[in-house]
Amino acid sequence: LTEASIREWRARVGEEEANRVSRKASTRGTKVHAIVEDYINNIEDYQDKYPLNVVGNFMDIKPILDGMIGDVYAQEAALYSDHLGVAGRVDCVAEFNGRPSIIDFKTARKPKKREWIENYFIQESAYAIMWEERTGQPITQLVTIIAVDNNQPQIFVEHRDNWTTKLIETITEYKRRKGIS
Repeated sequence: LTEASIREWRARVGEEEANRVSRKASTRGTKVHAIVEDYINNIEDYQDKYPLNVVGNFMDIKPILDGMIGDVYAQEAALYSDHLGVAGRVDCVAEFNGRPSIIDFKTARKPKKREWIENYFIQESAYAIMWEERTGQPITQLVTIIAVDNNQPQIFVEHRDNWTTKLIETITEYKRRKGIS
């Protein structure tokens, strides 16, 4: 989503409704992240801790976790890059289908088109660069797993190097807008 499309949506539905929808989506996403993190850490008491819709989202992506994620290197790890001048917290760094990967977990009410979520790939490429800078381990595979309400989960697999130019452009534009040199 672009900034313009978000502004248009907010204007169309009104600030109060936009804030309500955003808050609800953020809360659900945070809870699904928490279940996934617990599950990967072998804590399986999620049935009683979370609302049914959140457990449902988790159950939809559980087969992906079981079948495609191997060794886990880090979860919710704080990262930073001196080179890029950015910091963030990566959801998961693990093997995905046998390849070291940056893995991002998302939730959505409806299926997403690839072109709608390019910002996810840009962010994940930043995590890959930060991870390599901090650990010396290069990671080029980016994986976005989206739990979609009442639908099959979506998996997008991208290559870091396809997004680094857009990452640098995004950082440069952010710094320009903030007056940071």
